[in-house]
Amino acid sequence: MKRRPTLAGLTMMLVVALAACGGGPQQDTSTSGHGGGKDTGSYTVRQDDTDKVTGVRDGVRHVTRRTTRSTRPHLVKKCRTDTRRVRHTKRSHGRTKTSYTTKKVRDCHKVRRGTEKYTRVLRAERWCVRLDDVNGKRSVDDQWFRVNSTVYGRVQGEDDRAKVTIEPLRKGC
Repeated sequence: MKRRPTLAGLTMMLVVALAACGGGPQQDTSTSGHGGGKDTGSYTVRQDDTDKVTGVRDGVRHVTRRTTRSTRPHLVKKCRTDTRRVRHTKRSHGRTKTSYTTKKVRDCHKVRRGTEKYTRVLRAERWCVRLDDVNGKRSVDDQWFRVNSTVYGRVQGEDDRAKVTIEPLRKGC
């Protein structure tokens, strides 16, 4: 009987000692805490430092959006009300009494009713920048990067062969 309070006291002292020491490496608070990713330690990597690319402006390219008119099935929601029979059972004194009631149920689903016209996108609009000497490496030339329209407008206004820093959406055009 005397052993249980002693064990509880030792456990409490251990918890207090670990809390005072810091309890291990700090977690990155920008993540959700779910999943099985590895611990990054007590430092956080800034997203904007790793995504930027520096180089010499070699060229720009704007690929326009291509669309066409097309048709697709027009779907409408169709509902109907139905009645279903519901069974109720009651047991008392070793006997079972069964009664039935009706319940209204609404059943909805989509059905095809004609066709509709819409604008189908064949090719999305995109803006690209070509850089030489990417991140200071003279051997890395003619690299295309896809950027958003504001970065494209800023780089297009620069002189040819000017040093620019961009934040690409992805590599390639």
